Amino acid sequence: MCNFAALMANILAIRFSALGDVAMTVGVLKAFADQYPEDHITLLSRPVAAALMEGLPDNVHLRSVILSDYKGLGGLRRLSRELMAEGYDTVVDWHDVLRSKVIRFFFKRAGRKVTVLDKGRRERRLLTRRHHKVMTQLTTSPERYAKALEGAGFPVTLKPYRMFGNGRADIADLRDMVGEKDAQDIWVGIAPFAAHEGKIYPLPLMREVIKELGTHGIRVFLFGSGSEERQWCESMEAIYGFVTSLIGKGDLRNELRLINNMDVMVTMDSANMHLSALAGTKTVSVWGATHPMAGFCGQQVDGSAMVQCNEIPCRPCSIFGNKKCRYGDYPCMTLIAPHTVAEKILETLQIK
Repeated sequence: MCNFAALMANILAIRFSALGDVAMTVGVLKAFADQYPEDHITLLSRPVAAALMEGLPDNVHLRSVILSDYKGLGGLRRLSRELMAEGYDTVVDWHDVLRSKVIRFFFKRAGRKVTVLDKGRRERRLLTRRHHKVMTQLTTSPERYAKALEGAGFPVTLKPYRMFGNGRADIADLRDMVGEKDAQDIWVGIAPFAAHEGKIYPLPLMREVIKELGTHGIRVFLFGSGSEERQWCESMEAIYGFVTSLIGKGDLRNELRLINNMDVMVTMDSANMHLSALAGTKTVSVWGATHPMAGFCGQQVDGSAMVQCNEIPCRPCSIFGNKKCRYGDYPCMTLIAPHTVAEKILETLQIK
């Protein structure tokens, strides 16, 4: 652990949460690092965040924490003492949940500067309420992170950040898994899953999308995790010779390199959408119960596209897609025809 007490500023930014939310902090960390090279910022997050932060400047750090090691109020008090001993003079709470509130309380009581992001809860309620929705584009998550840094005295100008630059990541060591990619080959990655049913395009419909892509000579790679997801992806691999399931075949670092080598990624409103943006790959995202207006689309790569059913007046019904559909079958997803999704993918690939 490093102590940067002698430096101008030593900031601790807190963001545990889901992988996609953490991925959206990376561009903000890069902007801070470039604009304040004499100061240091440390992200307090889960160990998995390390793969997302590779290649960032030397004044950006990860303080990983396994939250199960710090259970209850006593555990968080102990964690807070450990963190304060590391010399952070400012805390920026990018999460604003019970754990981060407790940590920032102890820092504030010790006289350290504390700022908190504005989640925009009222605007989100207006956007998702059942009647008389206020359909206004809300501030994006990266912009909220930047605003919280500004509150700490460090305004940043956000710029697009791609962890692999403008090139392609070397995947020579993964050729046994994915084979060679010739100049004429077209690779499309599909991540058909999400944390909640309201954000998942029905798998029978996604199968039709895959089938249509195959008629254009496109090679399809399936991304996901978990036993049920793996079973479905491997069944697609068994049926279609142009499909390769990547589940269980590598860690997050490998996954990011593979995503970078896709010509297009197809995702839900999920972590993979943000991983794709971080990897610098154009993305076709499919939206159901949630909506890009809520601000969770992040910073998209130029040429990316979204597919959504705008004729459904009840959407968005929730911010996170975790509410039960009052119609039972999520028409916001089921009414999107597979051909519509495939057509948008082909359009993004510039295939007629």
